[in-house]
Amino acid sequence: MRAEQTIRRGDLAIATGDCVATVTIDRANKHNALTPAFWHDLSKTLGELAAMDDIRAIVLTGAGDKAFSAGGDVGGFLELKDESSIRAFQTDAMHAFRDIERCPVPVIAAINGIAMGGGCELALACDMVIAADHATFAMPEARFGLVPGFGILRGPDVIGIQATKYLVMTGATIDAHRAQAIGLVQEIVPAADLIDRATALAQSIAALSPNAASVGKRMVNVAFGDDDVAWSVDELSRLQASPDRAEGIAAFLERRPARFAARAGASA
Repeated sequence: MRAEQTIRRGDLAIATGDCVATVTIDRANKHNALTPAFWHDLSKTLGELAAMDDIRAIVLTGAGDKAFSAGGDVGGFLELKDESSIRAFQTDAMHAFRDIERCPVPVIAAINGIAMGGGCELALACDMVIAADHATFAMPEARFGLVPGFGILRGPDVIGIQATKYLVMTGATIDAHRAQAIGLVQEIVPAADLIDRATALAQSIAALSPNAASVGKRMVNVAFGDDDVAWSVDELSRLQASPDRAEGIAAFLERRPARFAARAGASA
């Protein structure tokens, strides 16, 4: 990729210019839901942008004005029918979060609406978050008998232990102001100004030392490594292969309350 151009990779639109790359999740008609292929495409894109000497900051956003990302595409989940495909999906997703954190180029999330599930976790992975005033955040995986793997790993560092437990255990939705109060969001702007502000912030970072930004980011994010990926993939794969996950998706598609079985190991 070279500067001053826009290309596509799967559901991503990548525009580069003026030392900044803007990566857009481009499925506005699906609220920018994340397919299993998205995670590999994001990792590859980050690697390519990091290798470009003239890219010094990245803005990650969603198409349209309603959603940054509504989270994982339920249809994509239904395609994961065996343990091998589930583990491959979980590995790609966790590596993508890690790749955001390890990317030597600062990554700014511009949250243009709903950030749920994987969308909220992407915000947690980014180096800073600018939110439109109508943005909302949630990690509702418990509805599907799941947990937000990266959200649990990084959430305590970003928003604190109690706030992470609250979001994970309740699936509650919070607005941009509450997200700012717990440290997830750094700035809130009118929706019409979001991309301009995120781009201006990216350009201000790009004007400073790229080495300082890279080293500073690496030192702050040192806690999330390969060992975390390995055990989290084991736990998440086990959950995703469980009856709870199947019941949660069925309830969602049938628009009814989920009926989960007793906790594993609990007395009848």
